[in-house]
Amino acid sequence: MNKKLIAWILLFCCNLMWALQFTSIKLTQDQVGQYFTVWAPMLLSLFLLFPFVAKDYKQQNRSWKDILLFLPLAALGAFPSQVLMTAGTRYSLASNAAIMVLILPVLTALLAFLLLKEKMTKIRWICFGIAIIGVLLCSTNDIKQMDLGSEYAFGNLLIFIALIGNAYYNVGCKKIAHRFSGMEMVFYTYLIMVVLLTPFVFYYEADTFSRIGDFTLNTWIGMGSLTLFQNFLSMVLFFIALKNLEATDVALSNYLITFFGLPIAAIWLGEKLGTQAILGGTLVLGSMLLLTLVENFSKKNKLKLQ
Repeated sequence: MNKKLIAWILLFCCNLMWALQFTSIKLTQDQVGQYFTVWAPMLLSLFLLFPFVAKDYKQQNRSWKDILLFLPLAALGAFPSQVLMTAGTRYSLASNAAIMVLILPVLTALLAFLLLKEKMTKIRWICFGIAIIGVLLCSTNDIKQMDLGSEYAFGNLLIFIALIGNAYYNVGCKKIAHRFSGMEMVFYTYLIMVVLLTPFVFYYEADTFSRIGDFTLNTWIGMGSLTLFQNFLSMVLFFIALKNLEATDVALSNYLITFFGLPIAAIWLGEKLGTQAILGGTLVLGSMLLLTLVENFSKKNKLKLQ
């Protein structure tokens, strides 16, 4: 029970740090491209993690075969999750991204059912449907206009695909979490991500390097937040918690991202939500809370019967 309590406390801190991501991306978007925004913080995070991982690498007799286990996780999970989330948030609103992240628990539950054989109960399917409706409501105005080029609708679509990648990564990491420490999982994922991203950075955004000296305070705050909180500390704490909880349980904490993310976007960026977005967010949040309450009630009843 103590381990579980600590795991939930760590997840609370993780979600607070993840909530900063959307505002941080907005702070950097005027001067930094989408690839560089992901690449640079990850590269810097590798240096922060290296002293811890080097010891584990020697003690566990790691080889390149171990590291290559993270290739599909990075290519199919972390890459779309990070890059498309960055691009989607640029085209949409930070507050929209914070609302749509609420669907992550249900997506994770669905993939955990498909890949880890965790149960996808009737209530989870119902909550999945409610959450999808909520996400669509966030783009109601753009859908009504029938403008496929509309920025918010396109941005929201990219965010949704990014969340699928995030869910895949979470479930995939759970599958191999018993073989690696949290530090190792973060480090090896970032190592492969930096390799995958480097060609994109130098081909599409090489001019960014010459403009680093002109970065504004907001850009430095955004990049610093993405490096220290989003890519380093939060991920280490997340993997520590993941080892003591089920993938589905971990995902259920993600609705806190919206709880923190919306006021941060409102205070720092001055963003305001439309009626449809508020209604959509309420539906998604309601589906998550419903799922949490029903499953906890079910578990308690099973324990009483035993």
